[in-house]
Amino acid sequence: MSTLLNTAAPVHVMLVDDEPAILHALVRTLRRGAADGLWQPLRIETFTEPAAALARAREQHFALVISDFRMPGMNGAQLLTAIRECQPDCGRVILSAHADFEGLTHAVNAARISQFMSKPWNEPELLAVVHEQLAEHRRQVETELLAEQQRLARGELSPQEIERRRLERMEPGITRVEWSDDGAYVLDPVGAAAV
Repeated sequence: MSTLLNTAAPVHVMLVDDEPAILHALVRTLRRGAADGLWQPLRIETFTEPAAALARAREQHFALVISDFRMPGMNGAQLLTAIRECQPDCGRVILSAHADFEGLTHAVNAARISQFMSKPWNEPELLAVVHEQLAEHRRQVETELLAEQQRLARGELSPQEIERRRLERMEPGITRVEWSDDGAYVLDPVGAAAV
């Protein structure tokens, strides 16, 4: 049982804001949290365009997404709602410098955001929120792993299926193979973006 718990995937966090300076500040804060021992170093991906962030969320599992509310093209509530559809267990935090209560109500209800924070944020508060969200994600993963172990012990899952799931947690999509009619492996075109 401990082998599965020791092979947990690295923790990925997505940051989305149309202002690069805000993204840099968020990255610094999250790195400070790792340096202070609040969590292990994170794999942080930043996006200034919500559509690009959503495309990436369809390729990679994220433990947490922190998004600005007001962005051109797609607001944070719309983005987090779409991410919730493809990654329901991902933590969702929204940042806003504006008191748009109707939009924020939609974000809470449709995207089921985990937390709302105002800009400029209070750094200790942001660190506490991220710590809480990452701890919740870790509990979800551990619960899922323990459930898989119980299903394996009851013969409901094979060791091969357990390994396939472990690999998928580490590298989403790695076990999905597309075959052509003649039995060849179909490669995605280099540089093709998910839609």
